[in-house]
Amino acid sequence: MTDTGSMLMAGQQAPDFVLPSSPQQSVSLGGLRGAPTILAFYPADWSPVCSDQMALYETVRPMFAEFNATILGLSVDGVWCHVAFAQNRGIGYPLLSDFEPKGDVARRYGVYNFAEGICERALFVVDGEGVVAWSYLSPRGMNPGADGILAALEELDTRQEVHT
Repeated sequence: MTDTGSMLMAGQQAPDFVLPSSPQQSVSLGGLRGAPTILAFYPADWSPVCSDQMALYETVRPMFAEFNATILGLSVDGVWCHVAFAQNRGIGYPLLSDFEPKGDVARRYGVYNFAEGICERALFVVDGEGVVAWSYLSPRGMNPGADGILAALEELDTRQEVHT
């Protein structure tokens, strides 16, 4: 069962985390403050929908970069699985391993499926101050694409322009 009732929504503080992106490196959400961060939680490396979704984000990553946004993929798969998956699919952005304690970060974001032990397919855009600007829970068998992310980044950019 997924605890989607507690999924973080716009306006809530995004919990900080540090997760491994490779056997030697980790990524801290707090270390990315000052610019938007896209968190793409997904069920599993190698599954058909996840493969398409993560590859799509690599393709549109230059569009994310226009908003100075960093994308991070997160699943409960291990670091070595992520390394092989990223190499096979040509993914250059960090895939973070929420492996141990299993699903800890997904639980804090309200997108951990307890019955299956996986992350749900969920997207978050976190602003430069660490606040969730947009979130979306996708049906598991559907690639949510990048349109929602790009619209959220555009809205964030517009809000920042108004305030400067």
